[in-house]
Amino acid sequence: MKTMMNPGVAASAYALQQKLSSNPTALLGKPEGNGGSFADILEATVGRAHEAGKKSDAMAMRAASGNPTDLVEVVTAVAESEAALESLVAVRDRVVAAYEEIMRMPI
Repeated sequence: MKTMMNPGVAASAYALQQKLSSNPTALLGKPEGNGGSFADILEATVGRAHEAGKKSDAMAMRAASGNPTDLVEVVTAVAESEAALESLVAVRDRVVAAYEEIMRMPI
């Protein structure tokens, strides 16, 4: 199993984690306040979460089966998957909050 740590890859993984911690919508690939439609944002969020999850699962399965895999890449893929899922949950929470607000409006 390959366990050599490349400082450039480690720094990139750390920078990505810091970026995603401060701005979870960075996974959408669009700047904040772009004015994209809700459907576009939802589709992008679900798509990225799905792709990140598939990539993370594949890399983790490769590492678990004993195939040569860079552990930094596995950890980075898992972090990306986690951040994508957190973005998806944030969008879901906003949808639920908006629905609840609409239901409280007087007719």
